[in-house]
Amino acid sequence: MAGDWKFEVPTTGTKHLPPDARYMEALSSQGYGFEVAIADLVDNSIDAGAKDVVIHFLRDGDQLVSLLIIDDGGGMTEEDLDIAMTVGGRRNYDAQALGMFGTGLKSASLSHASAVTVVSKTKRSRPAGRRWLMERATADFQCDIVEPNYAQLLMDRYAGCPITWSGTVIRWDGVKNFPQTGGGGQTDRYLHRTINKLGFHLGLYFHRFLTRDDFNITIAVEDVRTGIEYMNFGVVSLDPFAYPVSGHPDYPRAFVAEVPSIGSVGFDAHIWPSKSNLDEYKAVGSVIERQGFYFYRHNRLVQAGGWNNFRQPDQHLALARIAVDLPDNSRDVFRLSVKKEGVEMSPEVVAALEDARDHNGRLFTQYLNDGESTYREARKTSGTVRKPVIAPGKGIDAAVRETLEEELPILPGEEPIAIRWQSLVNSIFFDLDRENRTIYLNQYYRAAILGGRAGTLNDAPMVKSLMYLLLHQIFEKEYSGPREKDNLQLWQAVLVSAARAELDRMADSG
Repeated sequence: MAGDWKFEVPTTGTKHLPPDARYMEALSSQGYGFEVAIADLVDNSIDAGAKDVVIHFLRDGDQLVSLLIIDDGGGMTEEDLDIAMTVGGRRNYDAQALGMFGTGLKSASLSHASAVTVVSKTKRSRPAGRRWLMERATADFQCDIVEPNYAQLLMDRYAGCPITWSGTVIRWDGVKNFPQTGGGGQTDRYLHRTINKLGFHLGLYFHRFLTRDDFNITIAVEDVRTGIEYMNFGVVSLDPFAYPVSGHPDYPRAFVAEVPSIGSVGFDAHIWPSKSNLDEYKAVGSVIERQGFYFYRHNRLVQAGGWNNFRQPDQHLALARIAVDLPDNSRDVFRLSVKKEGVEMSPEVVAALEDARDHNGRLFTQYLNDGESTYREARKTSGTVRKPVIAPGKGIDAAVRETLEEELPILPGEEPIAIRWQSLVNSIFFDLDRENRTIYLNQYYRAAILGGRAGTLNDAPMVKSLMYLLLHQIFEKEYSGPREKDNLQLWQAVLVSAARAELDRMADSG
């Protein structure tokens, strides 16, 4: 009834309702990626004034045992440690601090480890430590006090490299994505894959810090049994705007959007040159993912690519990137995720961008047109424009998909073409499913093509790339005419013959 509605909710008092200990499970289930979690801990090191951060993988022979993040920052007293290890505990952040919510250390660590130990010392305090053991944290919020002698031992282990007078060591044990068994080179493969991704991620998101002379991030691997440190390298800055020559002579160009609630916000628009093979261009992701806004908070990249509801991704904007330094007073306008890997942009910013201009009055929307035209011109080869194709999909290696999408215009709104292995009669090498946009390869020949290696979703990149190039046009036509059908029969015969030859060679070598 309309007359009974109250705009204010009446209350009769308050009641203390502390969180259930199982809240720790929710805290550790926020979907932190491995690289994102490590980056969150590096944020803490930077806030502590660290000049050197070391990410140290420890292994015992073939078994990975622990991961440590060590810094030479100002360190923490026991009281500081208690605050840092308290769920929701928040210190007074500096105006330029990277930390925000007071949950990163716990949630990032316990997302990937069953135990996190933090040992720290300041110039004036002795080493002290605390440990969250996941099973104890979820039971009654009991945080372990680290034995002082061990805290001193851990500090001494890294004395001089990087810790001098003060610093912090974070130790992860029971890391969930470490290989359970390290035999057969599994640990080496894991380290190669993981460290490569981690180096790219940290190099990208901390690139402004890494260009400084007084800040370094090092990734190292040590065998605790022998004491041999057989991998040690510095993370290299990957500036997503470090192109050698602009793709368009009028850029970069600074635009300003007048946002009613916070005032002027700068958008620095860039256009990359086409077909770049630089890591700075390719490190972000696919052609679609790397275009758009690059948001920075206090010089730390917090979003790499994306249009934030301003417009839809478009292959023709693959070269367009915009750097945005978030104003300090913008929390209600640019909302940063807890994991610091994405920004929610309010509708008033989207509206303001439509009228954003540079100092000459050029509209931001003109920049988008220039980005598209630069891409289209670059697609022309000797006066010939390549025809749009259906995009490659699952089963084709990501690097190959990326190259195909850069070299060929993609038909918008079309389901990609997947390539899968399936049991087929031995007289054919492949089969086509037009309705489900899938090329099926004969499972019988898989081992021979892979040379005995284990199969994966994106295996046999050479064969699958050639099959895509051979067959994608079949999916782009409503039906196959006599010429296409004859070609399919020809390709089947030749490919079956070649696959059987591979089987024969495999049998002879066995």
